[in-house]
This record gives sequence, structure tokens and C-alpha cells, in this order.
Amino acid sequence: MRISDDIHNYYEKLVVQHFAALKLEEKYEDDFIADLTCVVLNQLPTRYIRHEVDMSFYLPASERFEMENNVKVAISKALEFMKTHQA
Repeated sequence: MRISDDIHNYYEKLVVQHFAALKLEEKYEDDFIADLTCVVLNQLPTRYIRHEVDMSFYLPASERFEMENNVKVAISKALEFMKTHQA
């Protein structure tokens, strides 16, 4: 087993999905997005999984909603932080 191939933090997928929905790649350069990703993920808890189907099958809708909301809040806070601390 290789951790880098088999296990990942489910919040990473949620963050990427929300970035795409907000079209952040069109608004910011790659370096900004990379830093933003770190700031966002550092605000969120970890939720390690092996298979996406595990989350789809076992995650209650209420918990999924809470996770999505946490991602939205973290992105909003991170964008504000990044904008005020740009060099």
C-alpha cells in the first residue's frame, strides 16, 4: 500500500469542486490558487478515505451539507486573508 495513491483527504475533492464552481482558476494565477488551497485546507478538519464510494454510501446528507458549508466558509475566509496579505 502506498498512502499517496490509496488514501486521500475527502475535503480536497470538495475544495476543488467549489473552486471550479467559483471559477477561481479564471480569476487568479496558479501560485495564488496553490496558496489559497493550503489556507483553505488548513482551516478544515481531515476526513481520510480510500474510496469515493465510501463517502457516497455512508455519509448522511446532513453531514455532507455541513462539510460543504464548512468548505464555503473556509474559502471565503481564505480569499479575504489572501487578498489582504498579498505581496
